[in-house]
Amino acid sequence: MDLTTDVAIVGAGPCGTTLANLLGGNGVRTVLLDQEEDIYPHPRAVAVDDESLRTFQTSGLTGELMPDVIQNAPIRYYSSSGRRLAHVRPSGQPYGWPRRNLFYQPLMEAVLRRGLERYDHVQLLTGTTVTGLQQDPEGVELTATGAAGEATRVRARYVVGADGGRSFVRGAVGIELTGTTAPTRWLVVDVENDTWDAPFSAVYCDPDRPAMTIPLPYGRRRFEFKLLPAEDEDAVVADDVVNGLLAEYYRGLPLPTILRRRVYWHHSRIASTFQSGSVFLAGDAAHLQPPFFGQGMNSGIRDATNLGWKLAAVTAGQADPRLLASYDAERRGTAEAMVSFATRVGNMYQPRNRATEMVRDVVFRGVQHVPGAREYILQMKYKPAPRYTEGIVLHPAQKDAASLVGRAFPQPSVETADRARVKLDDAVGGSFAILGLTGDPLAALSAESQKYWTELGARFVRVSPSRTGLRSPADDRAVALSGASLVVYDVDGAFRDHLLERPGDEVVVLRPDRYVAATCRPAELELVTRELRAMITGQPVAASG
Repeated sequence: MDLTTDVAIVGAGPCGTTLANLLGGNGVRTVLLDQEEDIYPHPRAVAVDDESLRTFQTSGLTGELMPDVIQNAPIRYYSSSGRRLAHVRPSGQPYGWPRRNLFYQPLMEAVLRRGLERYDHVQLLTGTTVTGLQQDPEGVELTATGAAGEATRVRARYVVGADGGRSFVRGAVGIELTGTTAPTRWLVVDVENDTWDAPFSAVYCDPDRPAMTIPLPYGRRRFEFKLLPAEDEDAVVADDVVNGLLAEYYRGLPLPTILRRRVYWHHSRIASTFQSGSVFLAGDAAHLQPPFFGQGMNSGIRDATNLGWKLAAVTAGQADPRLLASYDAERRGTAEAMVSFATRVGNMYQPRNRATEMVRDVVFRGVQHVPGAREYILQMKYKPAPRYTEGIVLHPAQKDAASLVGRAFPQPSVETADRARVKLDDAVGGSFAILGLTGDPLAALSAESQKYWTELGARFVRVSPSRTGLRSPADDRAVALSGASLVVYDVDGAFRDHLLERPGDEVVVLRPDRYVAATCRPAELELVTRELRAMITGQPVAASG
C-alpha cells in the first residue's frame, strides 16, 4: 500500500493522537501509524493538567473526556513518622480548567482515537511497524510492515516521531538523547476494586522507602514504591511481596485486585534537538522525566499544541517552512526545565537520611505559615509555567518580567451577544485572535493588514465591559452593532483587572496555541502586524500607505 500525505505521525499514544486531532481540525491530510494493534490496556500516565485540557477543548473532545476524569484532585504529603506536611488543593482555574485531574489512560486514548473518525483526511494505521525513514528535499518516505507482513510506504511532507522513549524515528535521524537515568528503581502497582477510602493522592516522603498512591476513576488506584538496593526486580513483583506492601494501606480492609505490577527506572533525558530537516520529535521521543509531578504526558501534549498550528499553517501555504524551526526554539528549553523540575521534586520525596528529612520537614511546614508562600504551595503555583523567549513572539523593547508575551493567556469566561456564558477559547475560535480590550482592533489596522489576518483565519474580538458596567441598554446595543469584530463581554472582570495592572496591554495577539504573540496599544498594532507577518511568512513587509 502506498500513501501520500501532508504529515505522518509515528506513535498513536496521547501525544501523537492529540496532534492528529489538531491537524484534522485544520484540514491537514494526516496518517498516524502505531505498531500496536490496539490501545495498551493499562494506564501509564494518570494525571492531566489544565493546559492539556485546554488543548482537548480546542479539539472539541472535553465533552466526552471529562465525565471519566476525577477533577481538581488534591495531594497530601506525609513524613516518615506519618505526620501530614501539607494538603495541596489547587482551586484556581487560570486556563479555564482545574489544575490537577486524574484519569484512566485507556479510556482517554479511546476518546482521542474516536475523535479522528470525524476527519476523512486523517487515517489511523494500527499494527503497523515503521522500519525505514528516508529524507530528501521534497519530504520524507516511511516504510512500514503490517501485522500480516504487508508492506506500506508513506510519502509525507513532514514526519513527527511521537513513538516513545525508544523512538525509532529519533534513532533513524541520528538525534542524541542526553541526560541521566536515576540509580533507583520503583515498583508500580495498579489495582481495581479499591476499598480504601482515601480520595486524594498521597506522597510518603520516607528516606528508606518513599511511596505514593493515586486514586483513579471507577475504583482503580495506583501505588508506587521505591525498591531497596538489595531487592531483586523479579522477586518484588511476586504476589506475596506486592500484597505485603499493599496490606500496609488496607489494614482491616479487603485487598484490592492487582491489575499490573512492573519495575521502572526513572529517566531525566532530553533530545539534543527536536527537529532534523522535515522530521520532528514530540512527547517521550523528545524528553523523558520522572513521574513525580505527573508532567510527562502533559509535556507531550504541549509539544503537540505548539507544533500543530505551525504544521497546519505551513501545509496550507500560509506560512514559510522556516516557521517550523520555532518549534525547537520554543519547546526544547521549556521541556528541559520541566524535566529538571520533576527531577528536583523526586529528590524532595526521597531525602538522603533522617537528618535531611528533619530539615526539609521544618522548612516545608514553616513556609506554609507565610501567606504568600502558603498560596504558592497549596495552589501549585510552583509548577514551571512555560515562557517562550524566542520564536513567534514580540517581546517588549524594555525587559518586562511581568509581560504575558510568550506565556499562555488566561482563559476567563465571557458572555456573548446572545447572553451565553462560555469559555474564552470557545467564543473566539481556534486560530489567531486579535483582542481589543479598550476598543475594536479593526479600527487600528489598514485594509491590507485586515486582509492578511483574515486570510490567516484570525478572529477580531472586541472585549467590552460587563453589561452591568455599561451606562444603559442603549450602550449595550451600540457595542454589539459597532464594527465587524466579534463582541464578548467581560462578565467576571478578568480583562478589567488585567488592564488595571497593565494598562498598556490594550491589544493582545493570541496564537492558535493560546500563547501571547504580542501586546500593544492600538496605535502600535499595525507595526506589530507587520513584524509578526514577517516572522510567519519569512518575508519583510513594507509599511502600507
